[in-house]
Amino acid sequence: MKALVKYAKGPGNLEIRDVPEPQVSGDLVKIKVVYAGICGSDLHTWAGNYAGNKPPVTLGHEFSGIVVDVGPEVKNIKVGDKVTSETTFETCNECIYCKNEEYNLCSTRRGLGTQADGGFAEYVINHEPRVHVLPENVSLLQASLTEPLACCVHGALETSQVKEGETVLIFGPGAMGLLTGMVCKSQGAKVVLAGLTKDEERFKVARELGFDRIVDQLKEDLGEVLSDMTDGVGPDKIYECSGAIPALNRSFELIKKKGEVIQLGVFARDINEVNIGLFFPKEIRYYGSRTQKPSSWVKSLKLVNDGLVAPEKIVSMITPLENWEEGFTKSKNAEEVKVVIQVSDA
Repeated sequence: MKALVKYAKGPGNLEIRDVPEPQVSGDLVKIKVVYAGICGSDLHTWAGNYAGNKPPVTLGHEFSGIVVDVGPEVKNIKVGDKVTSETTFETCNECIYCKNEEYNLCSTRRGLGTQADGGFAEYVINHEPRVHVLPENVSLLQASLTEPLACCVHGALETSQVKEGETVLIFGPGAMGLLTGMVCKSQGAKVVLAGLTKDEERFKVARELGFDRIVDQLKEDLGEVLSDMTDGVGPDKIYECSGAIPALNRSFELIKKKGEVIQLGVFARDINEVNIGLFFPKEIRYYGSRTQKPSSWVKSLKLVNDGLVAPEKIVSMITPLENWEEGFTKSKNAEEVKVVIQVSDA
């Protein structure tokens, strides 16, 4: 079968190769991939600066498809089911995090597309408990975005709990920022999205999604906008989705006293200059929100099924697997909001 393989560490070293089809056993489910989204971590792997990737490995961890085979221990999933899959492939099943189904925190976790072969391929396998049959109102295209949506759900509804009537600021108008904004809007929060002039195409999507305020920080004073909206108090929560240190430090300046700053974006470096001078006087709560866990997937699919979140609205380009390099390049250059690779027909 065809698969997009990172065959060695370092920049590049990524190409479509013919590889053996995965085979089922035990509780494994074999999925014919239809759609697979390009994630920022895929771009970091392509650039050679993502340490979590363990080549040789097929990339791709945001995908949906149709079940074509199941192992003898599979009980509830059948051939023909339309599904999506969590990224977790293997954990220790013994640590306190595994016992609480917080697989995202297991130290020995192996994920699809990083340490185990992922969804930029004709077929992919995962264990039945990690595979989700799509609800009636969820399309395969929508389902291919469940993984990034689940990360946002984990940040907005589990790591923090956004509430009706709260004012929320989101730094970063990319896919994660837009999805986080959708989740917050679904809970009745007022959403302010902050970016730069180069983000105008993404701002257009945010306007279509009904965000309450969009701020180009090169043209408007974000602090003044938030002060006007909150009677000088500041936002209740800030979701940092850009992975930019200046945005994080600005978050500490803008958040209200006893407010919450939630980190969803990934920084390029592990050690950075962070302004901690505001933590003590403002009693800021700063949380890291790492990817997602099984409950995040259940909540995400319900939000989509109930029509409260429409993740497909951020998709700006669908391209075949053979055209992966253009899709990766346009994603890297922020020429598209979200690129999805169509591996096969539904």
